[in-house]
Amino acid sequence: MPYPNNHSLPPSVRDHLPEHAQDIYRAAFNHSFEAHIGDPRQEEASHRIAWAAVKRDYVKVGPRWVARSDVE
Repeated sequence: MPYPNNHSLPPSVRDHLPEHAQDIYRAAFNHSFEAHIGDPRQEEASHRIAWAAVKRDYVKVGPRWVARSDVE
């Protein structure tokens, strides 16, 4: 199921990622979900792709996710 806004994201995403990272996650998930129609693992694949998209721009430092540009 696509997510219409960040508030509808799962708590494991919403409660841990900064807002911009949530935007990235939601956009990647929604795009992947539409691209994988008919795939029995559609939702699982979409979550994996969304996390990969977040990890391109964010890194976990201790308990927090921070922009890679702020770490380097």
